[in-house]
Amino acid sequence: MQAPMLLPVDEAALTIQRGDVEIARFAVEIADDATERSRGLMFRTEFPGNRAMLFVFEQSRPVSFWMKNTPRSLDLLFVADDGELKTIARDATPFSVASIPSGVPVRYVVEINAGLANLLGLQPGDHVIHPRISERGE
Repeated sequence: MQAPMLLPVDEAALTIQRGDVEIARFAVEIADDATERSRGLMFRTEFPGNRAMLFVFEQSRPVSFWMKNTPRSLDLLFVADDGELKTIARDATPFSVASIPSGVPVRYVVEINAGLANLLGLQPGDHVIHPRISERGE
């Protein structure tokens, strides 16, 4: 098995809000180039529950992920340019090569441990806030 990619934790936390209420806060690793995005959480057997990985794309477009070489089940949050959570793929199957499409154009994807989206009650329309994400279109 290959060594996992370990990215530094960003200084700023990633939060998820519904209206003005914070419903989640994560320490975040940022994958913002093609190599980092292609590796993501592959080969990572441990990923703390308070951690997320933020994938940043150059422009909004439909994206598709897979779980090849990823030993942990994950929830994938597909996020628009303005930070709005558009779609959620829950409980992605470890090691699967099945496509997990965003369904709509997005600029960001947030990966968290499987089950957290349900536990936190995340839903489309929530807003993902981080300095790397345009805050509510401003």
